[in-house]
Amino acid sequence: MSPAQIERFFSILQDANPQPVTELEYTSVFELLAAVLLSAQATDVGVNKATRRLFPVANTPRKILDLGLEGLESYIKTIGLYRSKARHLMETCRILVERHGGEVPRTREALEALPGVGRKTANVVLNVAFGEPTMAVDTHIFRVGNRTGLAVGKTPLAVEQQLLKRVPARYLVDAHHWLILHGRYVCQARKPQCPRCAVAECCNFRNKTTA
Repeated sequence: MSPAQIERFFSILQDANPQPVTELEYTSVFELLAAVLLSAQATDVGVNKATRRLFPVANTPRKILDLGLEGLESYIKTIGLYRSKARHLMETCRILVERHGGEVPRTREALEALPGVGRKTANVVLNVAFGEPTMAVDTHIFRVGNRTGLAVGKTPLAVEQQLLKRVPARYLVDAHHWLILHGRYVCQARKPQCPRCAVAECCNFRNKTTA
């Protein structure tokens, strides 16, 4: 995609959704961190279903620790890989209490040092909670970046780096939300919805679907 196409692409997405937000439900930075940690290889819908039960009971690192591992598992067992995620979340809560005063740190290095928190999760927290212009490349963004020609790369990190270079600065804070939503609901994996795509004119995908 050319710079002009990229500008048009994000201008259209911005006009359609001026204030995009994550579909994960949360009311604090810690709830966001916990929800994103639980969302790996799971849907936002499934995570929200579990956290609607968990957060009213335990929504701080200390309260999660007080639940105990089995107690935590009982709330999130509907989520895939719940046993390993419960262990990661418990250990993360322990570190938050012991090293960070129960608060979620604001640096990438400290976030990525937490169990179960990789680069993508850290990017989500930095962006959504703290307003930093990061790019959390999930399967949707990876697909959209490569398919459209917006950011071509063989790895999520390569796509992330391309996006940070190519997306105009004024769109960066919200760009990953627009791209995730676009990939989730329009530029889908099995059959992209090209006939109803608002940004099809900007896209370099050769095999566009027809109505």
